[in-house]
Amino acid sequence: MSGKHRREDRPNRDAFSSRDVRAFICQNLHLRPAPGLSEIVLYTAHPGSGLSRLRSNDTDDAPPYWAYSWAGGTLLARHILNHPDIVRGRRVLDLGAGSGIVGIVVRKCGASRVLAAEIDTNAIAAISLNAEANGVAIEVTSGDVLNCAPPDVDVVVAGDVFYDAQLAARVLPFLVASRKAGIDVLIGDPRRKALPLAALRLVAEYAVPDFGDGPTGQGSIGGVFTLVE
Repeated sequence: MSGKHRREDRPNRDAFSSRDVRAFICQNLHLRPAPGLSEIVLYTAHPGSGLSRLRSNDTDDAPPYWAYSWAGGTLLARHILNHPDIVRGRRVLDLGAGSGIVGIVVRKCGASRVLAAEIDTNAIAAISLNAEANGVAIEVTSGDVLNCAPPDVDVVVAGDVFYDAQLAARVLPFLVASRKAGIDVLIGDPRRKALPLAALRLVAEYAVPDFGDGPTGQGSIGGVFTLVE
């Protein structure tokens, strides 16, 4: 949907270039250790970030999920740090990459290639900056891979991709097709309502923080899953 009804109290971000977005992130977000993953630093939102200035006038503009830490990505990142052989020397797709936290950990653990799939242009800028801050290189695709055949990779990692039923209905068939093509699949999720538990097998559990946990940041137990064979 095109944003044709311009609101004068919010600047139009249609003219923002990727360079503008990168500059905004560097100037307005804090580079700090990721909650629950002190090994990784990320550009993170805070009360004074002014993230609304990055949003366009399109009513379909994506919320800035990439600027916050979510449990699913943290679960996957922690699991891979604990078991780096899962990705070492392998080609990995990070589905719905967000901040890039999982792809960054995958690369640090020795993956030969990491492709981050992310359709939010602001998130793509954040992935690049976060990767640079952690001393790794990550490729990014802005295409909707869910409409495509399984990619030429060895592993698909998917954190926080089952946050609503509509998206889950698209993600699960893609992951099933990937597994049928011989690709390993790992999913990180704090057991949100749309998670298709009947189709999954639990691999590991960790206590990790999630966005909205409050000042204690203690989090709760979430899971790393694969598909039922």
